[in-house]
Amino acid sequence: MGAGHAHKLYRHGHSPVHGLPPHCKLAAVFCFVVVVVSTPREAVWAFALYAALLAVVAAVARIPAGFLLKRLLIEVPFVAFALLMPFVVPGEQTGVLGVSVSVPGLWGAWNVLAKGTLGVAASVILASTTELRSLLLGLQRLRMPPLLVQIASFMIRYGDVVTGEMRRMSIARRSRGFEARGVRHWSVLAKSAGALFIRSYERGERVHLAMVSRGYTGTMPVIDEVTASRTQWAYASALPASALVICLLGWSL
Repeated sequence: MGAGHAHKLYRHGHSPVHGLPPHCKLAAVFCFVVVVVSTPREAVWAFALYAALLAVVAAVARIPAGFLLKRLLIEVPFVAFALLMPFVVPGEQTGVLGVSVSVPGLWGAWNVLAKGTLGVAASVILASTTELRSLLLGLQRLRMPPLLVQIASFMIRYGDVVTGEMRRMSIARRSRGFEARGVRHWSVLAKSAGALFIRSYERGERVHLAMVSRGYTGTMPVIDEVTASRTQWAYASALPASALVICLLGWSL
C-alpha cells in the first residue's frame, strides 16, 4: 500500500491532531469509547460533555461540522433499531406525544443512541485525521498480531482493486449499450459477478506468487518505525483522561 493511498473518510490537513502518531490516536479513541460505554445511562449531562469534548477535538483538527455529520449517517441502521426499543421492550409504560411507550425501552434507546453516536463520531474523527497506511502502522506499534494486520492491509487494498474492476466492467457494459432495467437482465449481472470473482481470485494468486518470489515468508517488513514522545502521548491522553473524570462524576453524583 503506497504512502499516498488515502481513503474516502480521510481529510488532508496539518492540524495538531493530524500530526499525532497513529498509535497514540488509536489508544486514545479506544480508551475514550471504553469510558463512554462505562458511563451510566442516567447521567445525561455526561454524554453532553462527551459530545463537547469531541467537538473541541474536531475543531482542533479543522474538521467541518458538515463533513462530520455526513459521515455519521453510517449509524442510521442502529438509530432505526433504537427507535423500536420503546415499543418492544416490556416494562412500565408512559405517554410520549400521546403514544404509550416503555420506560425501560426509552432508556435503552437513549443508551444505544448516545453511546453509539459518540463512538462513531470518535471513529470518524480518527479516520478523518489518519491515513489507512498510518492506521496499520499504528496497529503494528500497539503489538496487534501481525497476521491480523496483514489481513486488514490486504482487505483494504483488494477492496480498492475489486471496486476498480467493478467500475471498469460497468463501463464496458454501458459502452455496449447494456443497461439493467429489470429481472430479465439479472442473468447478465450474475455472470458479471462470477467473472469479477474469477478475475479477483486470479489476481490474488498472481500477487501472492510475486510476493513469494521477492522473499515473502509470512511477515511484512517494517519500513517506517513510528515513535511517539511523552508530549505526544500527553496530548493524545487528554481526551480519554477528561472523559474518565466525567465518567467518575457520573457514577458519584
